[in-house]
Amino acid sequence: MRFETGQTTVGTAGTAVQLNNSGSLMHEVKVKALAGNSGLVYLGISTVSATTGYELGANQELTISFSPLGGRVSASHLWVDAATNNDKISWYMVLSG
Repeated sequence: MRFETGQTTVGTAGTAVQLNNSGSLMHEVKVKALAGNSGLVYLGISTVSATTGYELGANQELTISFSPLGGRVSASHLWVDAATNNDKISWYMVLSG
């Protein structure tokens, strides 16, 4: 297994950005909205938006483990959107290989 970390910036609010485009299979992901964010960030698939995403305020975090659910998911499936330009989300992923 491999461990990868990063930050993703949503430059333009309302425009979804891919968290990680490696295509590697992930066993677990943890995301955290940065403390300095001005607004909310939203986690979801490529169609994520303020009305469809999982909402995170500044300093809020979410961990998703796919292993207990029977598998892995492509890292490229997760996207983030934001209510405010240039807000960020930090993340780590536990990847196969």
